[in-house]
Amino acid sequence: MTVAALRGALGFLTRLPVGRDEDAFEAFAGAPWTFPVVGYLVGGVVSLPIAAGATGVIPAPTTALATVCVVYGATGITHLDGVADLGDAAVVHGGPDDRRAVLRDSALGVGGTAALALALLGLATGALALVSAAGSGGTGGLSPTGGAAGVAPTDGVRAAVGLVVAAEVGARTATAALVCVGDAAHEGLGSSLTGRVGPSALLPVVALAAPAALGAWSRLLPGAVALLTAAAVGVAVRRWSRARLGGISGDVLGATTEIARVAALHAGVIAWTLS
Repeated sequence: MTVAALRGALGFLTRLPVGRDEDAFEAFAGAPWTFPVVGYLVGGVVSLPIAAGATGVIPAPTTALATVCVVYGATGITHLDGVADLGDAAVVHGGPDDRRAVLRDSALGVGGTAALALALLGLATGALALVSAAGSGGTGGLSPTGGAAGVAPTDGVRAAVGLVVAAEVGARTATAALVCVGDAAHEGLGSSLTGRVGPSALLPVVALAAPAALGAWSRLLPGAVALLTAAAVGVAVRRWSRARLGGISGDVLGATTEIARVAALHAGVIAWTLS
């Protein structure tokens, strides 16, 4: 079951060619602990362009573009669809039924366009901020010990990579938390996940996610702040979705991952530069 759950998680949450079948999805649906595990894997992949930018292999603007491409090359754009749908629903005047009707509408409105732009801009600027922090040792200017101009010392690169992993694990953990404690707004993807588990399933999720705070060692604050920020996003999205949509849906879960990733990256970098 563990192998099947992990294969189902990889098949559902990433674009890795592991295959998809009903048995694997059923195993994944009852195993929210797989979310942070996938977060470690995706975070490691996404950290590659960050490491290349921090060491001066590629320019910082190219790092930003490469990070966006790698994130959605590895995970697909399904979650971005959730961001767009929630952006459109957020600007609708009316009750939960009106907003859920917008979620089912395939047309992209102004709210969705703005939400997509902010998500992509947030991810790209987060990558730029990481490269800058790595090159400066987290102090805002280029490090005099970093070797060639704009090249980060080893500890800066390690911290940047660790922060990327912590942000990704935190984002996946926030999504898993909604699966464990959320109530579905209607029948669909959200209900197929939230209906399988309860709050007790959150404990192994948190236990697996917690070590990500150590990824930026010897700096502990950035990783911890990234995880806590992602958790705060999960709490905020749950409260908003209950009040505005009547509960959790597949779009809410996807959007949570995207919003929490961006928020965790920026909060982690701010904590790094202030520590």
